[in-house]
Amino acid sequence: MAQISKDMIIADIIKLDTDLIPVLLSSGMHCVGCPSAQGESLEEAAMVHGIDPDHLTAVLNDFLEAKNS
Repeated sequence: MAQISKDMIIADIIKLDTDLIPVLLSSGMHCVGCPSAQGESLEEAAMVHGIDPDHLTAVLNDFLEAKNS
């Protein structure tokens, strides 16, 4: 199973699994369609949006784990 890390580019996270889009949106990460998503890491985007990048990374990985089990 793939693991999300906070240094991954948002666009790459979305390519990994498009079902992560609602998780990002519900976390306050509304930049999934933004051009910045093509080059901004999850950590960089989280900091801009005032979100704890470690917590968001854990939420995304928990979602993937639950989906794949």
